[in-house]
Amino acid sequence: MKLTKRRQVTGFWPRLGIRMLQYKYMYLLALPGVLYFILFKFVPMWGLLIAFKDYNPFSGFWGSPWVGGKHFESLFSDNNFYIMLRNTFSINLIGLVFMFPLPILLALMLNEVRHEAFKRFNQSIVYLPHFLSWVVVASMTFFTLSTDVGIVNKLITGSGRESVAFLTNPNYFWGMITAQNMWKEAGWGTIIFLAAMAGVDPQRYEAAVVDGASRWRQIWHVTLPAIRPTIIILLILRLGHMVDIGFEQVLLMQNPLVLSVSEVFDTYAYTHGILKGQISAGVTVGMFKGFVGLVLVMVSNYVVKKLGHEGIY
Repeated sequence: MKLTKRRQVTGFWPRLGIRMLQYKYMYLLALPGVLYFILFKFVPMWGLLIAFKDYNPFSGFWGSPWVGGKHFESLFSDNNFYIMLRNTFSINLIGLVFMFPLPILLALMLNEVRHEAFKRFNQSIVYLPHFLSWVVVASMTFFTLSTDVGIVNKLITGSGRESVAFLTNPNYFWGMITAQNMWKEAGWGTIIFLAAMAGVDPQRYEAAVVDGASRWRQIWHVTLPAIRPTIIILLILRLGHMVDIGFEQVLLMQNPLVLSVSEVFDTYAYTHGILKGQISAGVTVGMFKGFVGLVLVMVSNYVVKKLGHEGIY
């Protein structure tokens, strides 16, 4: 009796085709996400060529003359380049120090609440600011801190002291932007950490209780180590956005008196790319930000893996 040997399929594409047929439903489930990234992430990357052209809408994408690195030279030689670099990194660094740990602390606090109804009520309260637009947040900040109608300054002047120019003093701008972000996004940032905490094996807590660990010890030796991979991945992704700042937020809070500390790459791209019609200059800024973000992600991922942790790739 002869046994027929199964022919082994070689080559990447044939093996991929067989695998896709074998797991066709899984690939169908992933298809909408794949199409989204192809249509809205990869296809528009052709637009990066505008950074190397003197783009004119009337000449079109292919009709505009090629100028090479002219716009990059203009960006790097701009008198405000290092000011924008300082402001962007300073605001993001302050946000990284104060904003990044806040959702973790808030998630730990919410995770310790045992009354489910009270826990869900508090979660809803801290999530709500995320759904407010920056226009509303900027308006609330104005009515809170302005020298004319601000509640804080009314309390200050009511106590016999002079009002403080929170909105026009450059010394307060970075702190004010960070405080806005903390109030608006800290609650929303707890969602991922709460989900990670929900996946911790309850037997770990039971073993810790048997060993006599207090609630603080359980948090330190069980909860935090369990969510460490999530923290590391989010930290790497956060470092990739070190040259990104909420454009709308900065634009709404910006005024001529704080321009020295509020001019960032996003507002520069808006001013030159939209208001002045220099579309190539705006694309150049976006490409520069993307390159710096890519380098930061790759370096931080390399360092994390060298330290023995799991990276994002």
